[in-house]
Amino acid sequence: MDEELYQAFITESEESITQLNNSLLSLESNPDDTEAIDDIFRQAHTLKGNFGAMGFDNAATVAHAVEDLLDEIRHERLDVTAERMDLVFDGMDLIVDILHDIEENGESTIDPSDTVEEIRAAVEDGGDAGNSNPAASDEADRESVDLGSLAADCVDADALDATTLTHAHVELDAGQMKGVDAGIFLSSIPEDLDVVGTNPTRDAIEDGEFGDGFDLFVAERDAAVVESELDGLWKVSAVETTDVSDALAAGGATATASDVPAADSDADAEGDASASDETEPSADADADAAGGTGADAATDEQAGDDGSEGDADEAESTDGDGEDDGSEGDGAEQKKEARSISAVKSVRVDVDQLDELHELVEQLVTSRIKLRNAIDVGQTTALDTLDELDKISSNLQNTVMDMRLIPLKKVFDKFPRLVRDLAREQDKRVSFKVEGADIELDRTILDEISDPLMHVLRNAVDHGIEDPDVREANGKSRTGTIRLSARRQHDTVIVTVEDDGSGIDADAVREKAIDKGVATREELDQMPDSEVYDYIFHPGFSTNDEITDVSGRGVGMDVVKTTVESLDGSVSVESDPGEGSTFNIRLPVSVAIIKVLFVQVEDREFGVPIKYIDEISRRDRVQTVNGAEVIVHEETIFPLIRLREALEIDSPEPDDGMVVRIRPDDRQVALHCDGVTKQEEVVVTPLQGPLSGVGGLSGTAVIGDGNVIPILDVSTLQLPADGEQAMREFDPSQLPDTAEEAAD
Repeated sequence: MDEELYQAFITESEESITQLNNSLLSLESNPDDTEAIDDIFRQAHTLKGNFGAMGFDNAATVAHAVEDLLDEIRHERLDVTAERMDLVFDGMDLIVDILHDIEENGESTIDPSDTVEEIRAAVEDGGDAGNSNPAASDEADRESVDLGSLAADCVDADALDATTLTHAHVELDAGQMKGVDAGIFLSSIPEDLDVVGTNPTRDAIEDGEFGDGFDLFVAERDAAVVESELDGLWKVSAVETTDVSDALAAGGATATASDVPAADSDADAEGDASASDETEPSADADADAAGGTGADAATDEQAGDDGSEGDADEAESTDGDGEDDGSEGDGAEQKKEARSISAVKSVRVDVDQLDELHELVEQLVTSRIKLRNAIDVGQTTALDTLDELDKISSNLQNTVMDMRLIPLKKVFDKFPRLVRDLAREQDKRVSFKVEGADIELDRTILDEISDPLMHVLRNAVDHGIEDPDVREANGKSRTGTIRLSARRQHDTVIVTVEDDGSGIDADAVREKAIDKGVATREELDQMPDSEVYDYIFHPGFSTNDEITDVSGRGVGMDVVKTTVESLDGSVSVESDPGEGSTFNIRLPVSVAIIKVLFVQVEDREFGVPIKYIDEISRRDRVQTVNGAEVIVHEETIFPLIRLREALEIDSPEPDDGMVVRIRPDDRQVALHCDGVTKQEEVVVTPLQGPLSGVGGLSGTAVIGDGNVIPILDVSTLQLPADGEQAMREFDPSQLPDTAEEAAD
């Protein structure tokens, strides 16, 4: 199999599954959402078509069963219930398992029989009990059809210059891929047969939306010739023809069909669906027309559906109870997480960006040749060409960086289903809202942030949202709300997970910290609650005494902090007992190339990422508050970290120096150094091996002269104890008179 086609099939199937899951959640919370049901059928049909066209019949069979159950719901023969939606989601999970099996082994041996039987049983047990023989009913319907009226509806008689019109009811011995078989049949009709009308529409037939058969109207050929020409074509099992020429003159005849073979049990549902042109052409038909597979066709269809992200913005479920921390200890749970969170393996690039990239590369090649020639001519010409080369390379860098940016929607779309399932497991009611999914991050960061966000969301459902009865007793709505949002701030993206649950019990965190020996009671009693909350990120820390599938092992929140900090980001938590908690994850837009300020300590240089810096001033701004050295800015103190002491550089402190104040959103501190030298863009390499996790350092960068410059991690630089104490005891009313602050 062609590797590119194979990878396209995997990627597009994952996208369809994610979109389908979110539309199903929208349908579950609002059974009258017609947009959701339309999108569900588009995505489900695409999945069935893609798997069938690629030869993976087990997944196609599951998709077909899911489609039948949803069709009963769409036609209001079945109600939307949590139990039926569980069956649908079980089918989707099985499809994901099959897809991952295909991705790992090139094929799948998973037997879907049990799941398919359960879904089919739900269709049969909950369907129309009055119709005990659907096929017989279908046959009766066909016998009562007024073919003259049908011809008038399907054929534009006024525009047709013909004297003879023949109706042909064609039945196909189609397999699971009805659309593919129908498409092959239609394309094989001889050119001398002028098909002037169909029932259902040609698009619907190519979509596989018919029972065992469909109707064709052929001009200027008598019934015997039409039957002879059609009989024997691809998958044709029967052809029934009738002369309906009277419809051309009278606008409607009285001829009726007789002895028409019965359609299968899908005819009612799929025939009704075909009456609407809202359903888009499926991958099945496109694949047939192009001579390719469903994976090719799915690209265009899915590209058109990408914008329908609103369905995922809110999903409500009824069930839940637990915590996030311990998910990694359970093998089944890990499999479930892997099923819903996968790496970004492809990027769709705007054609304009590709054109711009190509143009910049051409300019780069031209400038390289000019530079080589200029070196032989003189230094001035070479410098001019070098400036031109610098401009081109900067534009090239910006274009490539933009191409790597991917909307958070890629990750956010996977979480509504996660929240829904966990809530149902714990008998909780949760309304999940998503905002800012269009904010973009570098692909590398996007891959890494999936797991931390998953743990925080699980924590919100488990620890945050209370049981419905408890919420009601506390005067709250029985349904809790979890909000996942993102916003851009300078060169960073802030992702927030907020819940309106019980909040964090600071005293319980204190007791657990004392039990685990991570702090003394005296230290914890002096800490404000806002600092105590940070202990939930400590390795092995959990406030749950009972170990369950989702909590108690103290793993999850540690993963959040470790992963986010490895991405040069930070995480913080705020909580209001009884009202809820908010987790803020601050991430760089890109980690590959950043701009840094070079600061000097003794004869060494260090880099401080520009995105963290709020102000640079002279040392005379330093004041003493509550016995600690601080910078005062807008009635807020920023305790001073002397880099010479924090980095353990043993040399005398000079009398002068510079102070770099960090943005308070990142960390409320200021850095003292001997001086600042320059700003420059650098490629940062994270510390590896024994050096990874060294406090105060996040990585290294090689600059133009070949020297290696350490990059400071402002979040882990050691703050003096008196600085921490000063922040706790700070009262703006006690500030001494100060000189006018230096301008930013």
